[in-house]
Amino acid sequence: MRPIWKGAISFGLVTIPVGLYSATESKRPSFRQLRESDHSRIRYKKVAEADGEEVPNDSIVKGYEIDKERYVVFTSEELQDIMKGITGGIVDVVQFVERSEIDPIYFRSSYYLAPEKTGIKAYRILLAGLEDKDMVGIAKVAIREREYLATIRSEEGVLIMETMYWPDEIREPLFETLEEEIEIRDEEMAMATMIIDNLAGTFDPSAWHDESREAVEAAAARKIEGEEIVAPDIPEATGVVDLMDALRASVEATKEKKAV
Repeated sequence: MRPIWKGAISFGLVTIPVGLYSATESKRPSFRQLRESDHSRIRYKKVAEADGEEVPNDSIVKGYEIDKERYVVFTSEELQDIMKGITGGIVDVVQFVERSEIDPIYFRSSYYLAPEKTGIKAYRILLAGLEDKDMVGIAKVAIREREYLATIRSEEGVLIMETMYWPDEIREPLFETLEEEIEIRDEEMAMATMIIDNLAGTFDPSAWHDESREAVEAAAARKIEGEEIVAPDIPEATGVVDLMDALRASVEATKEKKAV
């Protein structure tokens, strides 16, 4: 893998040179837009609203909108200089907290942090320290002209950095339906708890797979072989049923699943 960014982890007076690598990749089926008549690719051009003329990439600058249709213009170099002034290519660890303190809603993307040769020992020390304390580091880092809040954690012998949303980017869950007063009977609660117990287990990543991707891949293979694509029958949605009946049925169904 090639690093997408190079910098250093800084905690206390320790600096560890590292490379940043994407920890995930999308395997979603990829579709291209084609012209129906001859299946040629549809391309998109960048054009100026003022005259409809195509604009080459080297003539495009970034505008920060300060009012409707009024912009302050920045070049890529200016934005890079702004970011350097904030973090200077450093993953600056400023605090260590318990893992359980961070709500997963804050997480954006995951990256591996791999050490350069000169920083292997310090890297291993930080790795072992995080494992021993079962804590994560809270850091600030600038990547591609943007500053992020991030966590640094130890996982199976490697440091993983997760970029995070800033607190003011998290929306409040304001829904009128959640404000309604609802009476929950003890029997209903007991049934729901039984369903949870029946489906309880440990997370095994290998047990999960993307059925939609597999269906697209299988359909594409059939098309290549000249077979007709037949849409599967989709069961119609059933009407509203009594909650207790649904809970009882769910308990029985999950009991059977647990026994398998």
